[in-house]
Amino acid sequence: MNFLSRIVRYVFWVVVVAWGFRLLRWFIGRVLGGASQPQAGSATPGDAAAHLEGTARKLVRDPVCGMHVAEVLAIPLREGSEIVHFCSVQCRDRYAASTRKFAANG
Repeated sequence: MNFLSRIVRYVFWVVVVAWGFRLLRWFIGRVLGGASQPQAGSATPGDAAAHLEGTARKLVRDPVCGMHVAEVLAIPLREGSEIVHFCSVQCRDRYAASTRKFAANG
């Protein structure tokens, strides 16, 4: 019984110390983070992360390399009535070159 009570006491203090550190980290983060947070209107227009805060992100797939990219960060290319999204300018150019090649052969 003595061994079991020591284990329970040890687990109790581990939990108390862990919660104490978590509370301390939260408190310090609130104190230090509160002063360094940017104001609501101070984000630059090109800052994509500021536009995404609090909203769901839609992922689109690059047809060339297969990479998934957030739609707001992807590079769009309009083909007729559809919009194709790319992860980089190189993938967009490679896709445009391949469609021109297929159109020339058709």
